[in-house]
Amino acid sequence: MDAITCLKTRRSIRAYAETPVAQDILEDIVDCARLAPTAMNRQPWTFIAIREQATRQRLAAIVEHAPFLAQAPVCVAVFCAGSEFWVEDGSAAIENLLLAAHAHGLGACWVAGYQLPYTETIRELLGGPPDARLLALVTVGYAAESPAPDKRALADVLRWERFGK
Repeated sequence: MDAITCLKTRRSIRAYAETPVAQDILEDIVDCARLAPTAMNRQPWTFIAIREQATRQRLAAIVEHAPFLAQAPVCVAVFCAGSEFWVEDGSAAIENLLLAAHAHGLGACWVAGYQLPYTETIRELLGGPPDARLLALVTVGYAAESPAPDKRALADVLRWERFGK
């Protein structure tokens, strides 16, 4: 799949087949994430790939509006530390992760974590050090749905030179 097709066809997937994700594919997806751009090359991220069903069920019980955390074969927790630009850096890595999953024929969904009340609970559940900040959880697996949400037209979001033009 070429890059433009990947960008234009990726969708958030919240229903997954029971098929496991091969470890080499998961490693390649995280490898793509770690190669994301980062301020001053700080690379503040740590990725925790969670395949254990019991842990994913606990995450689903903690996180509001994300019961599919228990259904997805893998959940990748993205933690960052040691950079004032950790949100930007981690977000770039997550986008790479989402696109790499799609390029491998997998579905994925970014589940919010940043600034939500459960972040410390999840950090403790996964054994993270005190300075590790949860940015997001990303579910990964083979899609059991094909969502086609409406997207705003380019003319509705693109302005030239300034607002109002």
